[in-house]
Amino acid sequence: MSRALRFGISTCPNDTFAFHALLTGAVRCEGFDVEFVLADVEELNERLASGELQLSKGSFALAIERSADLCVLASGAALGFGVGPVLLARESARPLDADSRVLAPGAHTTANLLFRLLHPGAPLPEQCVFSRIMPALANGAADYGVCIHEGRFTYAEHGLRLVEDLGASWEARTRSPLPLGGIFAHRRLGSEVLCAVSDAVGRSIDWARAHPDGALETMREHAQEQRDDVLWKHVELYVNDWTRELGDVGRAAIAALEREARAAGLLSAAAPGLEVVGG
Repeated sequence: MSRALRFGISTCPNDTFAFHALLTGAVRCEGFDVEFVLADVEELNERLASGELQLSKGSFALAIERSADLCVLASGAALGFGVGPVLLARESARPLDADSRVLAPGAHTTANLLFRLLHPGAPLPEQCVFSRIMPALANGAADYGVCIHEGRFTYAEHGLRLVEDLGASWEARTRSPLPLGGIFAHRRLGSEVLCAVSDAVGRSIDWARAHPDGALETMREHAQEQRDDVLWKHVELYVNDWTRELGDVGRAAIAALEREARAAGLLSAAAPGLEVVGG
């Protein structure tokens, strides 16, 4: 008898590319009846934290905070160099100061944590769905925005300017790739289940790499930006060898994020290191 699992993934192109084979049945997680839930990453963070989802794509910022309950699968992560969120503003925006209105894509996102680490004197960001940030900047409703996903490629089309590549600032500070998101699971599922799911995720990534055009329809169905060139740029940037297997570099990157967050007082000193399962 198959075991039921509720599994969340984001609607961004790197996830719909990597999970296309599992979503369509081209690859199966044998022994499990997997129900996939697609949503914005901050909604996934909240549903994972509440226990509604047993496994989910989510933010490393949430996972390191809840590492006593969550672990990360070795396959399916988004991390690397040149992949970080960007701080954007209108051309006429005032200098960033204590009175600036800053938007971020969710309190549990790595983007929000990174802004707070790099700009400790700035006002706490207000949180909203990532797709609303660039329009709010363009119409003057906010001064600065921490933008993720396709925003890295399309901000100029919205009349916005790049204030800072937060990922590049992280890399200069730590000499480490930035761990953005991963596939997180409740530890109570047990290592046998988690290793089986991690293996299935890895096989789905392998399938997508071998049949890239096969995933395009799924990517188009869920993306905010419909231009194919932008979708493929997203995949090229966020799906890499560390997505297939975190490896030693990925594990070191997670440790660096934990270390910096603890030093800034944004992570409890008592939180255990995030465990990697599978691989």
